[in-house]
Amino acid sequence: MIGIVVAGHGTFASGMKDAVTLLAGKPEYFEAVDFALENSTDDLEFHLKDVIESMKGCDGILICTDVLGGSPFKEAAELSEELADKFDIRILCGTNLGMLIQADSARGYVNDVDMLADLTEEEGKKQIVKYVFSEKTDNNGDI
Repeated sequence: MIGIVVAGHGTFASGMKDAVTLLAGKPEYFEAVDFALENSTDDLEFHLKDVIESMKGCDGILICTDVLGGSPFKEAAELSEELADKFDIRILCGTNLGMLIQADSARGYVNDVDMLADLTEEEGKKQIVKYVFSEKTDNNGDI
């Protein structure tokens, strides 16, 4: 199974994990790493590394972060290079709930971390929709 790590500013990560659990049940090898105001980037690195190390038996690790260029993304990228000889890590940013649910469920049939990252990225894009309200009209054009 591929491990999933969600990392983000504030309680973004734990909130996303709670929402996935609420909607899809308690996922295995699915961890959250929050980057709270009182944390340093060293704290963030330590927590990310600890979570990654806990997924030693996984077929790969997908790290989903909140924003491109933020500290969670940067630390994940640095760790993916540092730990490349031990772990097959892919990173996505711009994480939304729909893509996490897709990633969690797809792990049941996808054992390749690149394929899971691709599926998850595509689902994330599909989840972004602009909704515009328009009043309903009947067949005569009346409201």
